[in-house]
This record gives sequence, structure tokens and C-alpha cells, in this order.
Amino acid sequence: MTLYYSLVFILLVTEMVIFCCLIVPLPFTWRRKLFTFISESPIVAKLQYGMKITFIFILILFVDSVNRVYRVQVELSAFSKSESQGRAAVMGGSERMEVQARKFYSQRNMYLCGFTLFLSLILNRTYVMILDVLRLEEEVKSLKGDSKTKGKGASLPNAGSPGEIASLKEQLAAKDRDMANLKKQVENMQKEYNRMGDQVSGSRGAPGKDE
Repeated sequence: MTLYYSLVFILLVTEMVIFCCLIVPLPFTWRRKLFTFISESPIVAKLQYGMKITFIFILILFVDSVNRVYRVQVELSAFSKSESQGRAAVMGGSERMEVQARKFYSQRNMYLCGFTLFLSLILNRTYVMILDVLRLEEEVKSLKGDSKTKGKGASLPNAGSPGEIASLKEQLAAKDRDMANLKKQVENMQKEYNRMGDQVSGSRGAPGKDE
């Protein structure tokens, strides 16, 4: 197995582990904190961006493996047709084994990339569904009068991409910094205005004192 297909296999195993972690039954509070962290963490947002690029390359590998499987199948069909019509010599055992091996490797790569892409879609859909279930559970508890969930209806993130809330928080922090800088500039301008006013009033009052 080549290096890039080995990396695809590692990614497939990682997706399987993540899927098992998502479906593990946990208490409502733990699960809520876990998914809030996933949605608000900027590290998870960066990982998600990198995974999108990785899945694009895996899709290219999947298309290439499908093309290889098709070409090997056409080659085997042509040999079989030639042998059945008696217009070509019988293919040697080593040649047949070589073509069968190429067919096996091409099919293996196709299944590996295909299952990796398919599991990524399942993970994304499972994440969204769990968020929806958590929000519904929180709303039900708040309607029943559970004091622990009152006022927390908006604490769970929306069913969007992980890290979306983190990016919004960064934008809000940047606006707060801009506002603080603007206040400092206004204060400096006010101090300068007061200083200039004092100088002007002092210069006007000086002749009166001399008289």
C-alpha cells in the first residue's frame, strides 16, 4: 500500500473511532459540554478546514481508483473474449495472476476511498442530529420547570460547522478592541481641547492682570 493510501486508511480508522465516541451514551450535561466545546473551539474549526481539503484529494483518488478498476475489467474482458474465440494464445498463469492482482489492488483502493468519503458524510449528519436532539431535550426540560436548564436555551450551538461560534466571538472581540481604541482617541482629543482652552483663556486674562 502506497503512502497516500496508508494515510487514507488511518483517516478511515480515525473516523470510525470518532463515530464510536459520538454514539457512546453519556449524561446530558457531559454531552452538552462536549458538543459546545467542539462547536466553539477554534482548533476544531482549523481542523475542519484542513479536512475539507483532504477529502477533496480523497475524492480525486476515488475517481482514479474507479477508472483503474474499469480499465482492468476491460482488459480481462478482452482477454477472455480472445481466448473464447481461439484467436489468441492462452494467457499464461503469471500474466493472469498479474492482471488479477492489479484488479484486486484497484478494487481495494476504490473501497477504501469510497468508505472514507461515505463515513465523513455520516459523521457530519450524526453531529447535526445530536445537536438537534440536545436542543430538544433542553427545551423539554425547561418547559418542565427544571431549574438547571432555565436560561440556558441559547447556550447550545446551532447545527452548523464546528468553530462557527468561535469565529463570531473573535469578530466581536475585534470590534470591542476597536471601540476601546476609539474611546481612547476621544479622551485624548478631549484632553487636548481642554488644554488648548486653558491656554486661550490664560492668554486673554493676562492683560487684565497687568492693568
